Amino acid sequence: MTLTENLFENLRLELRRGCLTLAVLAQLHEERYGYTLRKALADDGLAIDESTLYPLLRRLEAQGLLASEWREEEKRNKRFYRITPDGAQLFAQLLAEWQAINASVTETLRARTGDAQ
Repeated sequence: MTLTENLFENLRLELRRGCLTLAVLAQLHEERYGYTLRKALADDGLAIDESTLYPLLRRLEAQGLLASEWREEEKRNKRFYRITPDGAQLFAQLLAEWQAINASVTETLRARTGDAQ
């Protein structure tokens, strides 16, 4: 991998990491277990590895933004996650911030590239 490719990959991952929390919180307004959450994110164009998803879920739960519960489904124990009231409140704040940042970046890009998106 060239220096430019390596730099691009690092910056891409950094950009993506910031969006994953918002996407996970959005998806967990509906209760899901890990596999169905990964599938829903991938279906929306945001594929995520298990090695990234599960530590993120544990961190969000430790922060009080998610709650989880073990249940048996289809003869297997599965851990179901859902957003907490605190998580929903923080999600709304993060969403507003993301929308403001997105609008600013879009305007900056439009001004620099001359695109009328």
